[in-house]
Amino acid sequence: MADRSVKGPQFREISPDGELRLNLHPGQTRVWESKARFVSMQAGTMGGKTIFGPPWLHNEMDQRGPGDYLAVTATYTLLRMKMLPELLTEFTRVFQWGEWKAADRVLNSHERLHGGPAYRIIVGSATNPESLESGEAKAGWLDEVGQEQFKRGAWEAVQRRVGLHQGRLLMTTTLYGFGWYKIEVYDRWKAGDPDYEVIQFDSIENPAFPKEEYERAKATLPRWKFNLQYQGVFEKPAGLIYDAFDEAICCIPRFALPETWLRYVGHDFGPNNTAAVWYAQDPVTGWLYVYRAYLAGGLSAFDHAQRFKQLSQGETVVKRVGGAHAEEGWRESFTAAGWPISEPRQREVEVGINTVYGWHKRNALFVFKDVVLYLDELMSYSRKLDDAYNPTEEIDNKSRFHLMDCARYILGDFGPERVVGNNQLVKVSRNWSERSVISGRGTARRAQRRRFQERMRG
Repeated sequence: MADRSVKGPQFREISPDGELRLNLHPGQTRVWESKARFVSMQAGTMGGKTIFGPPWLHNEMDQRGPGDYLAVTATYTLLRMKMLPELLTEFTRVFQWGEWKAADRVLNSHERLHGGPAYRIIVGSATNPESLESGEAKAGWLDEVGQEQFKRGAWEAVQRRVGLHQGRLLMTTTLYGFGWYKIEVYDRWKAGDPDYEVIQFDSIENPAFPKEEYERAKATLPRWKFNLQYQGVFEKPAGLIYDAFDEAICCIPRFALPETWLRYVGHDFGPNNTAAVWYAQDPVTGWLYVYRAYLAGGLSAFDHAQRFKQLSQGETVVKRVGGAHAEEGWRESFTAAGWPISEPRQREVEVGINTVYGWHKRNALFVFKDVVLYLDELMSYSRKLDDAYNPTEEIDNKSRFHLMDCARYILGDFGPERVVGNNQLVKVSRNWSERSVISGRGTARRAQRRRFQERMRG
């Protein structure tokens, strides 16, 4: 029988002279030595991520001194099962540093209890970003930021918390798919932002992880799932609805949209998640550009409408579409508030999805990189998978994707080479004011490509 005992030294060891020593593997060492303000340990499962978080945070506390620090994970379940045990091992058992106050979700240093300098570790969950809004902190550790439950709002809240002290943040995560983490962290690092560093390694970088398990997963799992979860490498997962979206081509830097370009807005209604997406259309090619997204709750239709009008000031919005057939009451409320919204022509969800997919397949729909709310949904919108990892017809967590509903509603009113103007379909024109029919599509395409290349260079 093969020896399945844990190989290599323990993560924490007491030397003969009583000194605590951390046995870091090469991947952990690279993270420890990183000087980046926002450093991410993007690694395979059981790569030694969560166990690494508390010593890293402890080291930051030693360097920065008394004050508040943060430890945030994706869900309360993960907090209870993974993060908290590791924190307690580091701060209460090994170092006997502090005392855990469960009711407050705070680790208090013993020095604070004795009237000395105050250290606190505030522990929280990213499922409730509002709980992270108050106060300030000097540094933080964020675990499993790649999970869907780790909200982008939590990432933004934590950055605000450490902003006063320009504090450092450690992210530790396995990959589960695309989403805000890729856009806001990984892509920034790839683009050369000096504040960010992503350190990626396989599960077997951890000497305690059995190589046999790694090879078994490689042989039995779909390639995309193995790459995400055992290698820490981004790959589009099975079930991604808009897998035709080519990020390298169609996710572009913002540029000044010509005032003459017509604008279109898709809407989705709800008391807690009223959503809107703005599109501008190039009159030469008919290509669309997503330049604004809106998602808010707790307001009346009138208040939302005033915001929409303010955001669209100076723009020629020729069509607003949104809502299901049964949501006529919402449309009437917005119309009464001076923001008329028409019912979508296309009512079938799957037909609408196919229409949006066609735009992505033709690389005719571009998204500004800073419209991260939209990109987060676009790159997470997926089918549920069955036990064999095959996509089903059911949309996973459908109620979350309000901006994707906006896209489906408004784009269902477009044809492949037509735009919507003055509530009627008209042929795309080389000279919009004349509404002339395109002749010589190749010439128009070449002209568009030249303009696009110029924008990218700019």
